[in-house]
Amino acid sequence: MTHARTQTEVLVVGAGPTGLTLACDLARRGVSALLVEKAGALFPGSRGKGLQPRTQEVFEDLGLLAAVHAAGRPYPRMLSWEDGERQGEWDLVGTPEPDPTVPFPAVWMLPQWRTQELLYERLRELGGEVAFGTALSGLDQHPDRVEARLTGPDGAERTVSARYLVAADGGRSAVRRAVGIPMAGEQVDPRPSLVADLEVDGLDRENWHIWPKAPGGAVLLCPLPSTTAFQLFAQFGGEDGSGPQEPDTSAAGVRRTIAARTHLPESALGRVHWASDFRPRAALAERLRDGRVFLAGDAAHIHSPAGGQGLNTSVQDAYNLGWKLGQVLRHGADEALLDSYEAERLPIAADVLDISTRLHRAGGVRDGGLRRGPRTEQLGLGYEDGPLTVEARPGLAEDALRAGERAPDAPLDGSVLDAATGTARRLFDLFRGPHVTVLAVGRALPELPELPAGVHGHRIDGGVAERAYGQGLFVVRPDGYLGLATHDPSDLPGYLARLGLR
Repeated sequence: MTHARTQTEVLVVGAGPTGLTLACDLARRGVSALLVEKAGALFPGSRGKGLQPRTQEVFEDLGLLAAVHAAGRPYPRMLSWEDGERQGEWDLVGTPEPDPTVPFPAVWMLPQWRTQELLYERLRELGGEVAFGTALSGLDQHPDRVEARLTGPDGAERTVSARYLVAADGGRSAVRRAVGIPMAGEQVDPRPSLVADLEVDGLDRENWHIWPKAPGGAVLLCPLPSTTAFQLFAQFGGEDGSGPQEPDTSAAGVRRTIAARTHLPESALGRVHWASDFRPRAALAERLRDGRVFLAGDAAHIHSPAGGQGLNTSVQDAYNLGWKLGQVLRHGADEALLDSYEAERLPIAADVLDISTRLHRAGGVRDGGLRRGPRTEQLGLGYEDGPLTVEARPGLAEDALRAGERAPDAPLDGSVLDAATGTARRLFDLFRGPHVTVLAVGRALPELPELPAGVHGHRIDGGVAERAYGQGLFVVRPDGYLGLATHDPSDLPGYLARLGLR
């Protein structure tokens, strides 16, 4: 039986981190969105557990960072073991230097299932919901809409008509296959790996424990914050040929693997909450758009877990696309604005895939081989060559901030007022929300012209902000990147009009 037709502005397929982030962003913009998930519940495993500094900035803007910080913790130090003896500690991510332009400099650890729970809670606060047990069974594109056929938990099919459809349904994306977008990739490592969440006795929770020379392949056990569980990562198919060559994902198999490779007896290994096996791959979709259908997250790019890039890149895909859909659907921006999604995110995905693959092949987990650095924090990734980037200030110094780069944070002196919150303490207080921000930085600038609705304007003089930005007029996009940088106020109306702000 086919149910009556349902209409929505955006249909989002897949309620992982990508789909949930996008649904939150659309909800706060007043865009109607239907978020569907084939599974009967949120993903139960820890898998992606590192939230990079840039992702924390996204979550602050979406209103859930306080909950994320309360539920997680900084990364623990790595502790190596051999023959049941401690061998030494080292840092996986290092300790960042304080920087007033980077409010959250440390990578934050939170298991993926908890990140998704917090995103879901935030979505419900914003009035959204997830239709669980609902799978895409087909779609047809038309000039003005997408018609998608959905099969619900009762087996009944209904048709949903949406202005746009976003595939956030993972590496085996049904949407990507339905529209015929190829995905090219390579095997990063032919060895299979096992990942699982389980209870472990006899290990401290202040360290990430690693057995780099374990027979059959390296083993890592990481304490998961706000839980009593550890995440297991184990490699198989070692060059010495010892031990099983394929993972056993049963609870008994997980416990046997740990007991065979570490000093922990099976009696110390408790309940296995979740387990999965995989072979690390790197793959990238040929394009991110087909008509009214967009690919985001793992549906568009698949990463090795090395470097903690997959979940973070996926969240930022959603953050890039959300505001553009909002400008088209709520502010009347030209649909050409949506072309910038692929133009901006496809090169970023390719660059991040290269980072993940290089880290994986750089020596594994032995002696700090997986140490990470500034490139993995995603603060330096930008859109300098993107179609929405206009740098109109001549003669800039080589190290000057430019249009297309992330808009830095900076403390304010208390004289800057934000209409919604009163006195702002940081630039990020001014940026927070679905609006566009115009900054006039430096005393030599004229007063800001009258700005259209949906644009907040502020004048900033001196301090960290002027040192970080230099003098000029800056348009800060809703996703926290500099769109326009100029000295001429007459450049503002034309640029804002491209964003649907007149």
